[in-house]
Amino acid sequence: MRLGCRYALAMSDIDRRTFLAAGATAAVPLMLKSTPASAATTRGDWRREARRAGPVVISSGNGLPAVTRAMEELQRGADPVDAVVAGVTLVEDDPGDMSVGYGGLPNEAGVVQLDASVMHGPSHKAGAVAAIENIRNPAQVALRVMRRTDHVLIVGAGALAFAKAHGFKEENLLTERAREAWLKWKENLNTDDDWLNEEQHLERDARAEMAEQLGIPWHYGTIHCAALSSAGDVGACTTTSGLSYKIPGRVGDSPIVGAGMFVDNEVGAAGATGRGEAVIQSCGAFQTVQHMAAGLEPREACLKTLQWIADHTKRRSLLTGAGRPNFNVTMYALRKDGKWGSACMLPGGSFTLHDGTEAKRLRSTPLFE
Repeated sequence: MRLGCRYALAMSDIDRRTFLAAGATAAVPLMLKSTPASAATTRGDWRREARRAGPVVISSGNGLPAVTRAMEELQRGADPVDAVVAGVTLVEDDPGDMSVGYGGLPNEAGVVQLDASVMHGPSHKAGAVAAIENIRNPAQVALRVMRRTDHVLIVGAGALAFAKAHGFKEENLLTERAREAWLKWKENLNTDDDWLNEEQHLERDARAEMAEQLGIPWHYGTIHCAALSSAGDVGACTTTSGLSYKIPGRVGDSPIVGAGMFVDNEVGAAGATGRGEAVIQSCGAFQTVQHMAAGLEPREACLKTLQWIADHTKRRSLLTGAGRPNFNVTMYALRKDGKWGSACMLPGGSFTLHDGTEAKRLRSTPLFE
């Protein structure tokens, strides 16, 4: 069945930077279609509406297959964490998506290292793997960590051994397309890597622009997916191949519970894609869930977290001449009452949603126009 695809963008004359600096209760912003007209919703108000508000699934812009599959699983009665892992597995298996799983872009040594985390709302348990090699579905391994161990995060060789012990098969994840992209990067951009010196502070968005001009694939892409079941339970997952051509062993926000993904079954879920270092340093997903718990609508919770990141970005090489971040981060939020929202630091972010009727892609609201 052909998926419906609809784009929506909320426009406002309110300067979001001014609004957020003044505090969430000092103004009444315009909301996305999914949210009521006021951000002054009290914690009690939305909790009274939170009975059997699902099923709803939200994902990053590359997540149309994921939200579709996750919704199918929810409608069959699956647990939300199983549903989102089934959804992101489709993207991990797709060699055409070079930001996750099989076909993901490698690190600077030409090795594909993957990260993923999952979290289960009812039990408040989480599982994650980082820098795992030769296993194409790290989200499934993270789910095993959550269910079969007393740990949360297993990394590197230990993560690979754990996966093999649970029947996952090793395979070469570097596709010919990704290998050619890596070789072209080495030939053209090897002086602009992640090693900084006094003279060199060329940041990712500038390098991404250079890569685009040279026809070299470049990502700090990821897939995040969160689901709310009809029973009112929440689950989430974030999985990635990480920053393109990263230093071997680099771990971004995706496998860090509270950074790239977080769930509170009494509140909802949040996740992030984009510059992982900024999300880790802000506890981005945890912060967003806390903003929702305090009464903010999901979109405004995302915007407030992004404002915090912007206010705490101090390194000159990460700022434009106007003092704004020169990198992008996109936040996604799903609340227990079925409300959802997404925001990005800079224009161009998008997210996908399945509301139980159709899967669609929407534009994330930018903090800075």
